[in-house]
Amino acid sequence: MRVLMTSFAHNTHYYSLVPLAWALRAAGHEVRVASQPSLTDTIVRSGLTAVPVGDDQAIIDLLAEVGGDLMPYQRGLDFTEARPEVLTWEYLLGQQTMLTALCFAPLNGVSTMDDMVALARSWRPELVIWEPFTYAGPVAARVVGATHARLLWGPDVVGNARRLFTESLARRPAEQREDPMAEWLRCTLHRYGCELDDDEVETLVTGAWTIDPTADSTRLPVPGRRVAMRYTPYNSPSVVPEWVAKADRPRVCLTLGVSSRETYGKDVVSFQELLGALGDLDVEVVATLSDAQREELGDLPDNVRVCDFVPLDVLLPTCAAIIHHGGAGTWSTAMLYGVPQIMIASLWDAPLKAQQAERLGTGISIPPERLDAPTLRAAVVRILDDPSIAAAARRQRDELRAAPSPAEVVRILERLVADDRPGRPAGATTEHS
Repeated sequence: MRVLMTSFAHNTHYYSLVPLAWALRAAGHEVRVASQPSLTDTIVRSGLTAVPVGDDQAIIDLLAEVGGDLMPYQRGLDFTEARPEVLTWEYLLGQQTMLTALCFAPLNGVSTMDDMVALARSWRPELVIWEPFTYAGPVAARVVGATHARLLWGPDVVGNARRLFTESLARRPAEQREDPMAEWLRCTLHRYGCELDDDEVETLVTGAWTIDPTADSTRLPVPGRRVAMRYTPYNSPSVVPEWVAKADRPRVCLTLGVSSRETYGKDVVSFQELLGALGDLDVEVVATLSDAQREELGDLPDNVRVCDFVPLDVLLPTCAAIIHHGGAGTWSTAMLYGVPQIMIASLWDAPLKAQQAERLGTGISIPPERLDAPTLRAAVVRILDDPSIAAAARRQRDELRAAPSPAEVVRILERLVADDRPGRPAGATTEHS
């Protein structure tokens, strides 16, 4: 089977595809990974075959437009909002408009769409697997008649937002049913000689089915076919430091995360102050900071170890807690190893994850505007002193580990692709495991 996998040019979004791509290759399937040129070296270093598509200009333009400050846009993309009086038609329409105009269209520019479709027409994949921002994947699949699936890297906030929108849309008079996402997809497919029926829109938006590596307790109520998959970390090529195995007291990791560093290039909080607040605790603090961040630090407590990078799947099994901003890989890896999380969450789905951690008892949420050194210290002390938090984190770990491995998911995908070949009826809402 030929499998085309695709992510826009962002390392951490791509990393979510790598374990399943390896599993497909190990099972004997042909796999190619398509993305904008700036991701080519990252794909090659992961041991997979890269196909550059489009150019990086649309992403560069988007980052230049927001100036590195996504907070104004986040206020219109609050995925924690659940109050019916707030989730009005106007609110939901505005959310879909922002997602389409500020995320999906810029990250899937015309040249990227054209090259992805050309690749699909020439290589003829039977299955296209795409991360949730990369709509060039399902568009290309639709053009050539291939089966396609989303692979999530966190709670399905895009699918859930779409569900709320379509429910509201159905209650609107026919002449007032505005749908910016459907309009964009229809216009895009029309360029390739394809028409999109109303019934096909949602399949294109959320995938013919969704591969979901999240824990049951964090899933959102999104309709459609779902394939559960055990989360498997990928952190890029790395070397295990000798000191990692030598933890003689509780270890606490503090990390901003690669995604936040690369995208925003600035810190929300002062690391000097935060690390200083943990200096009198009987813990070892491991802080992963960039060179620029380290240069701004003065003297640090003796219990603080600063490093540029350490693979989290190596470090977190030795940790009693982690402090982070809610990035997808960090959140999932901490969950996989049952590590309680302190989340200072501000962007995209991170506030939802922090809210879930509080509700499930697996961690503590500190909104950025409430963060100071005493608050962080109190949160660390609470996690170390309250065994119920670690117990809840271990229960969530067991949820993840109960899901099929990527190798097992390959067999499920093989069956689904065979079932979805032309001439077979479309499947109903189903869960596969």
